[in-house]
Amino acid sequence: METFADILLRAFALIAQGDPVLRGVVGLSLYVTLSATAIACAIGLPLGAVVGGTQFAGRGGVIIFLNALMGLPPVVVGLVVYLLLSASGPLGVLGLLYTPAAMIIAQTILITPIVAALTVQVTSDMHREYREQFRSMGVGRLARIGALMWDARLALVPLALAGFGRAVAEVGAVMIVGGNINHVTRVMTTSIALETSKGNLELALALGIVLLLIALLVNAAVMTLRSASVRAAYA
Repeated sequence: METFADILLRAFALIAQGDPVLRGVVGLSLYVTLSATAIACAIGLPLGAVVGGTQFAGRGGVIIFLNALMGLPPVVVGLVVYLLLSASGPLGVLGLLYTPAAMIIAQTILITPIVAALTVQVTSDMHREYREQFRSMGVGRLARIGALMWDARLALVPLALAGFGRAVAEVGAVMIVGGNINHVTRVMTTSIALETSKGNLELALALGIVLLLIALLVNAAVMTLRSASVRAAYA
């Protein structure tokens, strides 16, 4: 009977040998997640900076809404995107269902509120500190937002990494809209679920180890950048 140690050794062997199936799954996962993170940051960072750096009617409600969206259930997001992209949906003509593009859309919807809400927190604190200075210098709204984002750049990068970490571990939404098709939409999380059910435990464990290593690297980068931003603030 196989022991956990035997399976673990074979899993490390797959990683060390650069198993082509493993490399393909990891590569697709990184492509989907990095694409979704880039799009989410392009939307969420400016949106969060606008909300955090300006005062307007209903601002409190917008902040509450963004914070609520941080807890979006992934399967609900997957279902909504599925209905939009299905043949009978309004975007069905694009033929994106069961493609990496559909997975990118689902992940983008999931992590954009996270990036935006965290950006609001960072820029709100900074805006309170700089408000009088902006007012005395007559800085316009757009220039103010740009200045806040530039000055908070070291604090905003960890937010992007947090979004990446959330997206790379996602399984429910990508399973629904991607279909877990071999060599097409099979990413690390969906592969782990499938290979475990098939009894291919060494491949499932190898993917789990890679996923864990990515999570550790992301968290280490977040901590390093946060420390750097704190040192820069007091420099």
